[in-house]
Amino acid sequence: MSTNEIPLPEVGIEERAREIRSNLRRIGRYDWSLWFLAVVIALSMTFAIATLSMAVIFDPRDAFYHFSMSQSVRGLVGMVLLFSVYTLYQQFQLMRTRRRLAEQVEIATEQHLLAESYLKLAMVEPLTGLHNRRYAQDCLVAEMARAQRQKSSLTVLMIDVDDLKRINDRWGHAAGDLVLKTLAARLDKAIRGSDLAVRIGGDEFLILLPECDRSQVQFVLERLSALEVQIETQNISFCFSAGCADYQPGETAEDLLKRADDALYVEKQNRKNQAVPVA
Repeated sequence: MSTNEIPLPEVGIEERAREIRSNLRRIGRYDWSLWFLAVVIALSMTFAIATLSMAVIFDPRDAFYHFSMSQSVRGLVGMVLLFSVYTLYQQFQLMRTRRRLAEQVEIATEQHLLAESYLKLAMVEPLTGLHNRRYAQDCLVAEMARAQRQKSSLTVLMIDVDDLKRINDRWGHAAGDLVLKTLAARLDKAIRGSDLAVRIGGDEFLILLPECDRSQVQFVLERLSALEVQIETQNISFCFSAGCADYQPGETAEDLLKRADDALYVEKQNRKNQAVPVA
């Protein structure tokens, strides 16, 4: 199952987006109506002022002049009053719409953050903070395709903590968890930014090393030396076994992982009779 297929909380997201678009269109209509009325009022006032200025043409004692000026003034005052009331009403509507839009944007942001958290939970292993097997499978396929396309190298390194069960039995599972977290943190510091370290389950870790030769693999392993954790007042040392395999063009991800796992098994067999310091 690829990360693109991970189910996300989509309940209400499309409806929320439609509501936000609807409110934005409503605000746009309010703005256009206010602009239109402002133009109408400006033209009306211009016409009224022009009409009043006609006093120089008409005889001030003419009854028609007094009637026309009175009606013009009343009409102008009435229009300004109506526009003012309508503007207040539109401003109130805009305020309500903006408030609803702000609430919807806040909800949409929370839903987006929730979706990101679900996605992160689906790709990140919670104990160590490294990516998990599902994410590693997608990345491995992508890196294999890139290596074949660019004719570059790709190395897969598998690591297994030695005698983790013994540490759990003697010091408790909290000590075992601390061992895994410590190794994960050291792995994250030992690799390059283009590399990827994941926990594939239990005490097993997988590292993808694109464009990496065997000398660089050894350098990564050397940076993982002197591993220990502190439980209560005691330092507990632990070791690991490692096996690696280089990508061969045309092989599948399963074949590559199997060769790395076989190399890890051989390494563990070679170390089987070696004492693992747990003190």
